[in-house]
Amino acid sequence: VQLQASGGGLVQAGGSLRLSCAASGNITAKNVISWFRQTPGKERLFVAGIRWSGDGTKYADSVKGRFTISRDTAKNTADLQMNSLKPEDTGDYYCGVSMPLLGEVITAAPLYWSWGQGTQVTVSS
Repeated sequence: VQLQASGGGLVQAGGSLRLSCAASGNITAKNVISWFRQTPGKERLFVAGIRWSGDGTKYADSVKGRFTISRDTAKNTADLQMNSLKPEDTGDYYCGVSMPLLGEVITAAPLYWSWGQGTQVTVSS
């Protein structure tokens, strides 16, 4: 599986962006796709994830109520709708795929692969 993130940009605080993660290759119901954010010199942090089966999502506390993750099995995409953006949401956003043993949405970046190129999000105050 190869993933490609897109949709980033520059937006004012309070604005919205929609990121898209396009997957090429076979993704099954056992897979999880998640979005992570990374800033210079920092580790990649979990933002939101979804089970490809569609029956489970998970969000970082900092984005609950503002971000929504969804997936489209026909298009093989996993999108992240980001509303009420804050300057602290700024960073490079990456999507990754995993296959958790128990099927839950896991938050540890080392357990994901196929990161691909990220997309930059800048939120100005």
